[in-house]
Amino acid sequence: MDKVLLKDLKKQEQYTRFFKQWKEQEFQGEIDVQKLKDELASLSKTIGMKEGLVLACFDYRNLSLAFFTGNVENLTGYPESMFRNKGIETTIAMTHPDDRTELLTFQKIVFEAFHSLTIPERHTFEFSYTTRWVHRNTMEVIWMTSKVRPYVIDEAGNFIMDLHIIVQLFTPPKTKNYDWNYSFTQEDGSKIFVSKNSPTDKTVKLTTKERGIVDFILEGKESKEISEILNISINTVATHRKNILRKLGAKNIGEMVKILASYNF
Repeated sequence: MDKVLLKDLKKQEQYTRFFKQWKEQEFQGEIDVQKLKDELASLSKTIGMKEGLVLACFDYRNLSLAFFTGNVENLTGYPESMFRNKGIETTIAMTHPDDRTELLTFQKIVFEAFHSLTIPERHTFEFSYTTRWVHRNTMEVIWMTSKVRPYVIDEAGNFIMDLHIIVQLFTPPKTKNYDWNYSFTQEDGSKIFVSKNSPTDKTVKLTTKERGIVDFILEGKESKEISEILNISINTVATHRKNILRKLGAKNIGEMVKILASYNF
């Protein structure tokens, strides 16, 4: 890999800190990565890799590209060695500069949304995005759209690997920059869909007990009062409050109340 390419990668390392949460998941169990790669290679042969179609699989344990089809080099101008050695950094390098901020914002949204779900719901989670790649040599702007689903979720519900099915758009879409959405199916069978254009529709999945505690919190009741009303221990109330904080992405009770007051459950 030449010095210019290495310099390109070095510039992108500043972005990897935004993926810190993915690496810090408490992964459980072992997976046969080679077997998964072989399955993906077989899949790519089965569907017949057409022009402008790319399969890629990220491994969030080390932020690498565990699998990708070779045609990505022709589409982007970046050599396969860069994708093998620096998966996240290379994908950021080829992304249009005006799309990078939204890309980083969306990956945080995906992480928080996914981990707010029950394990069965996580297995139904999927997301899509439309973005621009810039060819390294010709500087041609290429519109790509992708459908993504978890490929490997461990028994604890951690997101280990995903599968991207990426398609080139030969006609530019109506959107002018990075666009996204995600969806999942709740345990009661209802489908939840959230898009970039409807961020206020964000859904927070709380248990029945947590919803009851939310009501009491909004009424200004303290943990002791809540424990007496529900006939549970203060420690149990504290655990519920901690879980609510985590699901809302709030740092403290004041922030939690502010978010609770604005969300529709």
